[in-house]
Amino acid sequence: MADALKDPEKGTGTAVATSASSEDVSSVSPVAATPRYRVPNSLRKANDWIEGLAGFEARGIKRVEPDERQPASTSADLQVALMWFSANITVNNLAVGLFGPYLFGLGFLDSAMCAVFGGFLGSSSTAYMSVWGPISGNRTMVVMRYFMGYWPSKIPCFLNIVLMVGYITISYIIAGQMMSAVSGGEMTIAVGIVVSAVVCWVVAVFGMAVFHQYERFSWIPQILALFVLIGCAGPYFDLTTESVGDTTTINANRLSFFSLCLYVPNSWAGASSDFFVYFPEETKRRKVFLLTLTGLWSSFTLVYLIGIGLATGLATHTAWADANAISAGALVVAGFEPLQGFGRFCSVIVALGIIANSIPGTYSGALGCQVLGRYPKAVPRWVWTTVLIVIELVLALAGREHLYVIFSNFLALMGYWVEFMICIVFEEHVFFRRGKGFDWARWEDKSYLPVGWAALTSFLLGWLGAVMGMFQIWYVGPLAVLSGYADVGVWVGCGFALITFPPLRWLELRFIGR
Repeated sequence: MADALKDPEKGTGTAVATSASSEDVSSVSPVAATPRYRVPNSLRKANDWIEGLAGFEARGIKRVEPDERQPASTSADLQVALMWFSANITVNNLAVGLFGPYLFGLGFLDSAMCAVFGGFLGSSSTAYMSVWGPISGNRTMVVMRYFMGYWPSKIPCFLNIVLMVGYITISYIIAGQMMSAVSGGEMTIAVGIVVSAVVCWVVAVFGMAVFHQYERFSWIPQILALFVLIGCAGPYFDLTTESVGDTTTINANRLSFFSLCLYVPNSWAGASSDFFVYFPEETKRRKVFLLTLTGLWSSFTLVYLIGIGLATGLATHTAWADANAISAGALVVAGFEPLQGFGRFCSVIVALGIIANSIPGTYSGALGCQVLGRYPKAVPRWVWTTVLIVIELVLALAGREHLYVIFSNFLALMGYWVEFMICIVFEEHVFFRRGKGFDWARWEDKSYLPVGWAALTSFLLGWLGAVMGMFQIWYVGPLAVLSGYADVGVWVGCGFALITFPPLRWLELRFIGR
């Protein structure tokens, strides 16, 4: 896979303004072309040297043309499925499983059912978005220009950057917590955060080929350590726990936890095409969908169930409850405690596994920065990667003592908009583009791309529905109250978006023509 991901832009010796993401302007007017900027010679030379490093991906958001793609192969297919699996059998996703019994008061069976089926739905929506990578050769947020318009698509692009940074911030905090717990408090959480961020930066800055190599093998120690955790902590899992509350409360908590388990795999939807742009244009959509679904659902199912099991043991296992009072990371370390020294070694393996989850998100977030406009586009991808790493590091250090608050509020809030975006893509694809297709080479031709008023209006109305249905610590919507205090924000918002987009899009085509 790494050999196949050769970057045709590397070694061109172009200036910063063009080497990072030079545009295909064959189908746009001269006015729309990216202007050339005067870059200091020292910076140009430094950029050329960095982009000339072996294995470095110099390409930014420029479309990968069909003749630049890698040849079809079983190993490439397997590599992508492994990437999704490797990136998500991590302790930050395991921590989501804790919320079922711990915060929502659900029993093991209820929590497990919500986790498995919520994970399936979230993985399916991400798998659907991944099919556009081989067809278009464009990154996910560039593809969104064809569905939401050049300017409106910048909103989900910005939100996706925030989403990736937020999730990675949480990952760093959990890794720091675990390393601190393993050391008995001698190593601070901050040190673990810095270590995770530095390793993530080294891999992500090189791009696709290097991080595929990393993901190819990083899952092996992870899966072994998780199986060890199941073996030593499993006897303390309480599989007989029942959900707490009356029928209305239990149903509301089921829906809230189901939605939470959907949000996490669904959060990859804004980046999923990024990892398929080097696949042949004729790659079957079904194959891309199944590769993504298999990698995501299998990994999330495994870690969700482990997290749920750990949470069910809190009531009967005092050591776990004490560890959980310190942090979620300390709870995982406590699960390994019967193995003593080897258990601490496994804890370090699990903590470092966070890096595999952070690399793809940082990579896609950097590409999203380039999509925001002509000036951000002129900045090389590796620079944006470095900027995002610094932001993630600062946020993780600042919020390292408040993980559960960040987790419970951020996950749900940022999960809403992804589903609204997918609803718009699905309806445009099924109702308005069936059999017509797109000219993927015109990815920045504003005269070809839709105006986007229909998509923007539906997207904002989706947010209105989300506000009416959300149930968060800092705000409870009126529809959430009517539903028994369930978080129905994503469902109400999707309903608003699905109902309003078709008539608005019909009017847009009728009067504007695109």
